Amino acid sequence: MLINNIDYRTVWMQDSSVYMINQLLLPFKFEIYQSKDYIETANAIKTMIVRGAPAIGATAAYGLAQAALLFEGYGYNDFKEYVDEAFNLLNLTRPTAIDLKHGLNFVKSRMFVKGSIANSKMKAFEAAAEYADLSAESCKKIGGHGNEIIKNNQRILTHCNAGALACVDFGTALAPIRIAHYNNKNIFVFVDETRPRNQGFLTAWELSQEKISHAIIADNAAGFFMKKKEVDLAIVGADRIALNGDAANKIGTYEKAVLAKENNIPFYVAAPLSTFDANSKTGNDIVIEERSEDEIFYAYGMSENKNLEKINIAPLESHARNPAFDITPAKYIKGIITEIGIIKPTKQEIQKLVKYGNEKRSSF
Repeated sequence: MLINNIDYRTVWMQDSSVYMINQLLLPFKFEIYQSKDYIETANAIKTMIVRGAPAIGATAAYGLAQAALLFEGYGYNDFKEYVDEAFNLLNLTRPTAIDLKHGLNFVKSRMFVKGSIANSKMKAFEAAAEYADLSAESCKKIGGHGNEIIKNNQRILTHCNAGALACVDFGTALAPIRIAHYNNKNIFVFVDETRPRNQGFLTAWELSQEKISHAIIADNAAGFFMKKKEVDLAIVGADRIALNGDAANKIGTYEKAVLAKENNIPFYVAAPLSTFDANSKTGNDIVIEERSEDEIFYAYGMSENKNLEKINIAPLESHARNPAFDITPAKYIKGIITEIGIIKPTKQEIQKLVKYGNEKRSSF
């Protein structure tokens, strides 16, 4: 992605450190966070220094490779136990995004060279780099397929951040928007602020970097613009998609899908094969992460004095509920944009896609 006219990836690995764009400081400050061991990498995922399903998957993959590289013992069985401990810690950081486990499994299934710790370390590093590259390429292909549904002069609504920051590069929901922009289509993007973590501001920051026309709107303003016929299309990302087409995404997505259906606006989900979960038959099987009350109680931003500050905005006596995601039933989704094309959100289509994905992964 372009940041100050320089190409960056959201996350990468150099030597035994994992580097990532610190999303906690955006859009006010651009800074690279260096994670020096897998425990710090797990914490970066948990605290949302890095966020977005594909980005989480790649970061976890790098974290497992990092654990392997930093192992200091001599026994091969001890090495395997140590890797298992790292796997389990990383796997518990965010429960909803299925890409997390895909990234971990990808590395673990390719790293062990029986009896050789040194070769296993090298294989772990190579597998993590391969996973990140494949993820970036998948997102680029999503952009190409999604570009086909975007017409000139369209106004597109998106929710949360499903841009390059949420992936290794390009993004999911933002990938078609980027490609449409690169193809000189005149487009405009409505960006939901997406409280309580305001990931919409990250989307707006990305669009600003690419000079794509957009406006940030309050979450509860989307219906207003839809009813006024100012929205032509909606594209969002996903953190997990069940076999029947139900999709888990950032809290508030379900509301947007219902509103889009009511106003005859096509509602698309953009996601790579790694986001489909063969073990979730419907959205009811997807675990929804509930995060800290503090995300509701506090706002973080820049003061008039240009200082980054955290302030309380809620009554001290109150409690809060903070589900991080909701489930959009398949009936509200017109299509799912993947790296191999746009499919209908039906069990038959998704089963074929999952089978293809499994076969493709086993051939690497």
